[in-house]
Amino acid sequence: MRLLCLTCEVLARPVYLAAARSPHIVDIEMFRRGLHNEPADLRARLQERIDAHIGGRYDYITMGYGLCGQATAGLTARDIPVVIPRAHDCITLFLGSREAYQYQFENFSGTYWYVQDYIERDDGQGGSLSLGSAADSGMNKTYEEYVRKFGKENADYLMEVMGAWQKHYKRAAYIELGIGDGSQVEAKARGEAARRGWTFDRVAGDMVLIRRLLEADWADGAAAGRDDFLVLKPGEQVKMTYDAGVIGCALA
Repeated sequence: MRLLCLTCEVLARPVYLAAARSPHIVDIEMFRRGLHNEPADLRARLQERIDAHIGGRYDYITMGYGLCGQATAGLTARDIPVVIPRAHDCITLFLGSREAYQYQFENFSGTYWYVQDYIERDDGQGGSLSLGSAADSGMNKTYEEYVRKFGKENADYLMEVMGAWQKHYKRAAYIELGIGDGSQVEAKARGEAARRGWTFDRVAGDMVLIRRLLEADWADGAAAGRDDFLVLKPGEQVKMTYDAGVIGCALA
């Protein structure tokens, strides 16, 4: 088959590796990580690319995204089926399952995640990979506003002076996917944890969801005992389900 993968650049290494190993022909289109800060804009950009391939050569369009702040809610498949992981965000994709995500959420509140591509591809637009703090959303908006007004370095300084990081985060976790040399990113995570008074953990990542996404291993959950992917048929639209399945579909 011929697949198109629309993905965030924070998944660059695992997506390129999975595409290289896939038995299918996989083309990749990357989107800047900072687009997450404006979910409606990201959704419009993704829909534009889906629409651009109406009548095209692809058998499926796959999404290297989860729900991602509702950025994918409302996306509509046209004449090509669209496949999207049932995930809240890219942390699930890095960890390999919703169960692993839920374990981290329940046992390690207030975690700030460090992943190689995410850190290396910092575009100065702010944002964070975080889990577990009820105030994360509001705090992240404050931080992003500071970035826009004063620049990233000044925003980081202001957040530290106010003690915002310490109030909402307790732990820095570096996800090791075993792709490339992530030692500098791990060292950055350790250093920031020490400076901010957080604990530090090195967490093993798992590429299984990304690999399955690009190998077209979307086995039906009822038959396989799992339901890790949503496959939109032409004319169907992504919707939030507010349950363990994260997303579902409805007629557009």
